[in-house]
Amino acid sequence: MTDREHLRTTFGGDAARYHRARPTYPPEMFTRLSGPRILEIGPGTGQATLPLTALGDVTAVELSPDLAAVARGHAPAAQVVVADFDVWPLPAEPFDLVVSATAFHWLDPATRMARCAAALRPGGVLAVISTHHVAGGTGPFFVDVQKCYERWDPSTPPDLRLVPASEIPAEFDESADFEPPEFFRYEWERAYDTESYVDLLLTYSNHIALPDRDRLIADIRRLIDTRYDGRVVKRYMTQLASAHSVSRSS
Repeated sequence: MTDREHLRTTFGGDAARYHRARPTYPPEMFTRLSGPRILEIGPGTGQATLPLTALGDVTAVELSPDLAAVARGHAPAAQVVVADFDVWPLPAEPFDLVVSATAFHWLDPATRMARCAAALRPGGVLAVISTHHVAGGTGPFFVDVQKCYERWDPSTPPDLRLVPASEIPAEFDESADFEPPEFFRYEWERAYDTESYVDLLLTYSNHIALPDRDRLIADIRRLIDTRYDGRVVKRYMTQLASAHSVSRSS
C-alpha cells in the first residue's frame, strides 16, 4: 500500500470530529457552479455537498462509511454512495458537473482526469477545489509552532514558513480531455480557541499518522495557551479550478 492509499483511509477514524472541525467553503464560490446533474468525489461529511444540493441532484461518492453516514444526515437531499471512485462503476447517464473539494489529490493521478472526463457529458465541467493555509492571521504563532513540529516530526523542514496566497501556484492536471482551466481564489480567516484548533489538526492525515502525535499536540496546546491567550486566527485561501470537458467526437 502506498502512502497515498494509506493516508486517504485515515479520515473516517473520528467522523464527528471531522465534521465539527473542518471548515466549510466560501459561499460565493458556489455561484460559479451549476447543475443539474452533479457528481461529487470525496465529500467527507458534506461540507460542500449541502450547498451543491441547491444547484441540482447530487451523487456523492465517499470512501469512508463513517464519513458517508454523517454526510447523509448533513445533506439529506444528496445520494451518498460508499465506494472508491478510482474503481466505482460510472453511471450510464453522464453528469453536467463533477466536483472534488479538498479530495482530488487522493485520487489515482494516472486515471483521475480520464475518469472525470468519462463521467461528464461533452462540455460538462470539472471543478477541483483546494484549500491552502497561507500567511496571515496570527502570524507569530505560525512561526513559533514550527519549533513544535521540528521537535516531534522529523520530516519537518527547518525554518518552514507560510507564504502569501499570491505565491501558491495555480495547478490543474494537464489533460487532452479538458479545455484550459479557469482559476478563482478566495481568501478568508477563521479564529480558533485551543481545543478547536487541536480538533482541526487531528483531522489532517499527516497528524493522525504521526508516531509522536500526542506529544506534538500537547506542545501546540501549551503554546497557544501560554503565549497566545488560548486563541489563534488562521488564514485560508480556497481555490476553484474549473474546466470544460472536450467533446469526445472532436
